[in-house]
Amino acid sequence: MNQPVKGFSKWTKEGKIEWIAQSHFAQPDAAIATFKQYWHPDAVLQKKHDEFIENTVSNYFLPLGVAPNFLINNRLYTIPMAIEESSVVAAAAKAAQFWMERGGFKAEVLSSTKIGHVHFLYQGNPKELHAEFSKLQLKLLADTDRLTANMQARGGGILSTRLVDKSVDLENYFQLEVRFETKDSMGANFINSCLEQMAKTLKTHLGEERVEVIMCILSNYTPECLVRAEVSCPIDQLSDGSGIAPEEFAAKFFQAVRIAEIEPYRATTHNKGIMNGIDAVILATGNDFRAVEAACHTHASRDGQYRSLTHCSLDGGVFRFWIEIPLALGVVGGLTQLHPLVKTSLEMLGKPNAHELMCIVAASGLAQNFAALRALTTTGIQKGHMKMHLLNILNQLEATEEEKAHFTRFFADKVPHHADVVAAFCAHRGIPIPAVTKTTV
Repeated sequence: MNQPVKGFSKWTKEGKIEWIAQSHFAQPDAAIATFKQYWHPDAVLQKKHDEFIENTVSNYFLPLGVAPNFLINNRLYTIPMAIEESSVVAAAAKAAQFWMERGGFKAEVLSSTKIGHVHFLYQGNPKELHAEFSKLQLKLLADTDRLTANMQARGGGILSTRLVDKSVDLENYFQLEVRFETKDSMGANFINSCLEQMAKTLKTHLGEERVEVIMCILSNYTPECLVRAEVSCPIDQLSDGSGIAPEEFAAKFFQAVRIAEIEPYRATTHNKGIMNGIDAVILATGNDFRAVEAACHTHASRDGQYRSLTHCSLDGGVFRFWIEIPLALGVVGGLTQLHPLVKTSLEMLGKPNAHELMCIVAASGLAQNFAALRALTTTGIQKGHMKMHLLNILNQLEATEEEKAHFTRFFADKVPHHADVVAAFCAHRGIPIPAVTKTTV
C-alpha cells in the first residue's frame, strides 16, 4: 500500500527511483531498469536534462521528425516536428509538397504585443483612483527602468499601462493592464517581474490600507500577438491525382471549413488537427505549447461560440485558405539555449527570429489542416491514418522486420484496421486470434 512520503524532493535520483519502484510496482527491478534505460549515457548531458524540471527520474522520448519542402514567403524550410501521433509529419510534408508547386505559403506577423495584469482590490472612491492613476503612470514606468533597460535596447519594453475597472463584475476589483513588446523572447519572466514591481509602486503610492494586490501575472491570451498564413491558387490547379475534379474538391473543402465555423463539435476536432501541426513545431523549438493551445482555443471562441481557426473562400475562380492565430513564441531564453535538440531544430530552420518562427508555425498548422480536410473530403481520414498506424500495430504484436515488410505490402491497397491486422498476423503465424480481439471485432 502506498504511503505518504516526506522530503522527497531532497532525495537523490537513485533514492527517488528506488522508492517509486518499491511502492508502486509488482516487479521493482524491472521498473528501475525501465527508468534507467532512458538515461542518456553522457552524464553531463543527463544532468542538464535532470535540471529542466523537478524530481526527475528519467527521460521521456518523443520522436523528432522533419517535414521538408515548406515554401514560406519564398524561402524553403525543413520543419522539425516532435510528436507521438503517426501520420502528422507525413501529412504536413505532403501538404507542403502540394503547395510548394503552387506558390507556397504566404505569412505575416500582424502584431506581437503581449499583455499582463496586476489584479487588485481597491477600498476607496473609484473616481479618486482614476485621478490618482493618471498621475502615477510615469512613476510606474520609472520604477521598472532597471528591469526594462536591456529589453528597451533591443527595441522592446513596456508599451502602455491602463487602469481597468472590473468592480461591476467583482466588488472592488480593478486591473492594471500592461502591454509589452518582448522581441525575440517569449518574455514571461520579464513581464511578470515588471508587473510585480508595478504592484509595489501601486501599494506605495495609493496606500497599502487601500490596495490589496491579489496577483501579478502575464496573460496567455495574446489577441494582439497575431500571425496570418495563407495559401491560394486557381481552383483548376487543385487536382492532386485522386480522380476528384478540382471544382468538386474545392466545393466540398469549402463546406467542410464552413461546418467547422458553425458547429463546435466539428470545430473542436478541426482545431485539434491544426494544433497537431503547431504543437509539434513548438515542442521541437522549445516553446510552451500549453500557452499556445490556451491562446488559440480562447481565440477560437472570442465571439462567444467555439469556431474554426481556419477559413476558406472560392471567389473569382480562386481557392484561398488561411489561418489567423495568436502565437507568443521566443527564440531566446527558456530551453532554446539549453536543450541540444532545440538548438539543432532552430538551426535547421535557419536560426529564425521570433516573427519568422511565428510564420513557420502558422504555416505548419495550416498545412496540417489542409491535409486533414483533403483526406476527409476525398478518400476518408482512416485510409492514410491507419497506413501510418500500421507499424505501431505490428510493433505491439512484436512482428519481425520480415513480417513488417510483408504486411506493409499486404495492406498496400487496403485500409489496415486494427482487427484486420491482428487477424492477418495471427493467420500468418498460424496462431489463434486473442480472445480480446475477437470480442472487440
